[in-house]
Amino acid sequence: MKILIVEDEQKMSEYLCKGLTEQGCAVDLAANGVDGQHLAIEHDYDVIVLDVMLPGLDGFSVLRALRKVKETPVIMLTARDSVEDRIKGLHDGADDYLIKPFSFLELLARLQALTRRGRAQEPAQLRIGDLQIDLLSRKAFRGGLRIDLTAKEFALLAVMARRQGEILSKTAIAELVWDMNFDSNTNVVEVAIKRLRAKIDAPFEQKLLHTVRGMGYVLEPRTTADSSDD
Repeated sequence: MKILIVEDEQKMSEYLCKGLTEQGCAVDLAANGVDGQHLAIEHDYDVIVLDVMLPGLDGFSVLRALRKVKETPVIMLTARDSVEDRIKGLHDGADDYLIKPFSFLELLARLQALTRRGRAQEPAQLRIGDLQIDLLSRKAFRGGLRIDLTAKEFALLAVMARRQGEILSKTAIAELVWDMNFDSNTNVVEVAIKRLRAKIDAPFEQKLLHTVRGMGYVLEPRTTADSSDD
């Protein structure tokens, strides 16, 4: 789960970041509304935790700007138990509300509920050519044969399958699969692609995972042997 926390109270944001990181989440932090709005719009998150009272831009302004371009789930935080504030936030597009102080376990449960709600709209199975991917059981089959994948290999395959036909750069893959900024001195993406290709393509005549030189990688069936795979 990739989460953005927009919170100006340093102790609170550090506490939430530590707790969520321990739960296996990837967390970005913003200490003001301007930075929070930029991150929320420019990057893709599973859910955003957004404080109401922020320097620069308040949480309501950030939420309204976000809703013009994205439907990322948002939980708003407020220190004021005001019905008017909650109504305003919900009208502006908030998905949930928490009043400070709150239980970390309650926040975690609400985050998980929101992400499950979003995934419920996603098909449980994806198909690319004769490659079938079951997102719920985390299994992949090709030509009726089960493909044995590691957790990261399956995550990489799922990311590319969800974006079938879309060229993904190494930077995009690194952020989506490893939740890290891409370091040009590492070859983690190339190694992972090579291992995945050996499993889903090497035993089969038709190749699905293609290299687009100078741009990245794409998962798609092709009718002609015009790919430049490594």
